[in-house]
Amino acid sequence: QVQLQASGGGLVQAGDSLRLSCTLSGDSLGSYAVAWFRQAPGKDREVVSAITWYSGITYYADSVKGRFDISTDNAKNMAYLQMNNLLPDDTAVYYCVADHFRGPLRAATVGSLASGSWGQGTLVTVSS
Repeated sequence: QVQLQASGGGLVQAGDSLRLSCTLSGDSLGSYAVAWFRQAPGKDREVVSAITWYSGITYYADSVKGRFDISTDNAKNMAYLQMNNLLPDDTAVYYCVADHFRGPLRAATVGSLASGSWGQGTLVTVSS
């Protein structure tokens, strides 16, 4: 089982950028995918982005396409979420999640990563 620890949240203004980091440890990650979920007050949890560890295939929710960029540093066992042009609607607690994953990363499949290992959340607050 993998352990995850997220960091990098904070309070920013609309239009600013933040980079979230996730440290992964405890298992060989070759068959894993890593996802960033978020949950805003009063809203359902949603998958923001995901990436397969070995091949680097990515997925982005429509709401963040063109603004967010997910990446990994396999040598350091780190995953990142670069968030640009932040909007007040991006305000949420962000979680990094990892699980074994096969198949294409699509809207219909990325939700299954929720059954994996979760790190603690990091709060992102975007003021208007």
